[in-house]
Amino acid sequence: MVAPSPPPVRGVWREGRSSFDPSLVVKAVETVKAAMPLFAAGTPLIRRGPAGELHVDVPVMYMNFAIDRIHYDPYSGAPSPKGRPVRAWGVEVNPQDVQHVVENALKEAHVIEAAEYREPEDAWAVPVAWKGIIIMHVKVSYNGEEIIPDYGLTEEIRRYIM
Repeated sequence: MVAPSPPPVRGVWREGRSSFDPSLVVKAVETVKAAMPLFAAGTPLIRRGPAGELHVDVPVMYMNFAIDRIHYDPYSGAPSPKGRPVRAWGVEVNPQDVQHVVENALKEAHVIEAAEYREPEDAWAVPVAWKGIIIMHVKVSYNGEEIIPDYGLTEEIRRYIM
């Protein structure tokens, strides 16, 4: 039996459109569901700020591209909700432990059957939740067929980690 091929990664930005088809959100959600088993926690991005604060993000990788980053809370040792990057003082983290925690969270995460439309990218942003909190968004092309990487994050990873 041949495994289904994973959804492709979008390579080129498209021009805006004058019409809008909200039914395509269903296809976008299904595309993210199909890709979810292939998402992996990348090497944690651990930074120290000028006041000694620690900030940890973990890129979510798909076919060698970063899709989004998951904020990590060093105090609780768990993912933090999207929009809540944690700045921590007086704690240390082990990158392998952080990666393991996020990898497990990705296994438990589920796709929310809804999306927001982002006009500048002409794309859907499909939320992914873990234990009732949204931890990431996956961008999908307007037609619902292609995953759109976070190109800036992908370049950051390639510069500093790969």
